Amino acid sequence: MRTHPHKLALTAAAAALAAGVAVTVPQSAAAADPSPVGFGAGTTGGGSAAPVTVGTLAAFKSAVSGDSAKVVRVNGLISLSGQVDIGSNTTVLGVGSASGFTGGGLRVMEKTNVVVRNLNISKPVAPADGITVQKSTKVWIDHNSFSADREHDKDYYDGLLDINHGSDDVTVSWNTFKDHFKGSLVGHSDNNEAEDKGRLKVTYHHNHFSNVHSRIPSLRFGTGHFYNNYVQGADTAVHSRMGAQMLVENNVFRTTKLAVTTSRSSDVDGFANLRGNDLGGAATEVSQEGSFTKPPYGYSAEPASSVAASVTSGAGAGQL
Repeated sequence: MRTHPHKLALTAAAAALAAGVAVTVPQSAAAADPSPVGFGAGTTGGGSAAPVTVGTLAAFKSAVSGDSAKVVRVNGLISLSGQVDIGSNTTVLGVGSASGFTGGGLRVMEKTNVVVRNLNISKPVAPADGITVQKSTKVWIDHNSFSADREHDKDYYDGLLDINHGSDDVTVSWNTFKDHFKGSLVGHSDNNEAEDKGRLKVTYHHNHFSNVHSRIPSLRFGTGHFYNNYVQGADTAVHSRMGAQMLVENNVFRTTKLAVTTSRSSDVDGFANLRGNDLGGAATEVSQEGSFTKPPYGYSAEPASSVAASVTSGAGAGQL
């Protein structure tokens, strides 16, 4: 596995500091940190549990079941249909750059403290999502490569990453999402306020969305922080609806028709605050500015001018 470019940046910075030279280390240098930034902070997964390596679907299902602390390494590409349920206190980690799942995905349902990293997850045939987070808390989705294709009908595949049914405290960082219609849905229905309101707090940072039509992300009822992401080729990207609060900060949009909207497809508009973005000519439709302007956690957003380079070099499987 090659050295992450951001680790090289840290090494160079440390050498400069040792020599007495002032240096600024970009936030992206923390890309491969072992803990999440954002609403998912504190998620540890299996922690220091002894890792188990699996290469078959049967072995994987057995290894990720139950709620005891565990680290499960996936070696190779495993075909599946539907979804495999992941237990609490679990880390799922792909080996190298080409391990993961195709044809279906993973589900975190009524669980807590789950980490999923360094996997390739492709072509999740409906009704399976690439990853579903449902009625769960403390989840970190990091350095994965999600993909499908745009050759089938938009409903042939389901979502690449959907977060719903009152899930909370989730960070989605340094992933790639490619060639898909429905990217990432947070909050599945306009009629689920009782379960979702006050929950669905999600941070997306340093993700690359390429040729994804919409839902980047679509957020109902919850609170979303979308910063330092790179979006290319979208029809509708960030969508805040049903009273959701979104802070959209220091992102880059290219060949995108609508970067942010608060007023489509639901009876109730959402809220959004925009700052420091490079829209690249994309339109915005912000009917309501929101009150969410300061996230309740520490972070440092790099300027939009460096986002494309950071994300294209550091996001996706194989970059840890």
